[in-house]
Amino acid sequence: MAQVILKHIALGNKNAVQECLDTYGGLVWSLARRMSLNSEETEDAVQEIFIDIWKNAGRFDETQSSETTFVAMIARRRLIDRLRKDNRQPFIDSLDDILDEPENGDQSIQVYVEAKEAAEAMKELRPEQRKILHLSIVQGFSHQEIADALNMPLGTVKTHARRGLIQVRENLGLGNSEGRLRHE
Repeated sequence: MAQVILKHIALGNKNAVQECLDTYGGLVWSLARRMSLNSEETEDAVQEIFIDIWKNAGRFDETQSSETTFVAMIARRRLIDRLRKDNRQPFIDSLDDILDEPENGDQSIQVYVEAKEAAEAMKELRPEQRKILHLSIVQGFSHQEIADALNMPLGTVKTHARRGLIQVRENLGLGNSEGRLRHE
């Protein structure tokens, strides 16, 4: 039973470690591959994630989340930490490069403004729509991974995602050719 793997790891059961790798390896590998630049980084990230899972297995509380969600959250946090560390490396352009490409600054500002507007528009969604869109867009989960993590039927996840996106488009004033769905 998948719901007891972390308890067994916390108790020091060596067989549970392999069961954890077998059960959650695909999920962790998929997340790491999406957020890493190359296969070497992906392998390193997966190793770090499983070390964190083993260290934190005793903190798992089945009344708070499923094991899949707990594992995914540890993976997500570790991957974000890796990205933040990589982004702290200074990126130095020459002055000529900066002066030759002034429109990049304008594009960056525009992307920031649009992202902020989209985030505000998402705040107006129903909680389940907001959560599903966050897992999909921000964390990169597939609809099936979201369904598994939230213990929700795949069709329900797809419906919430679709209706949430339609609502965000409306909130942003981008129009909606399927407005009838909003009132269902």
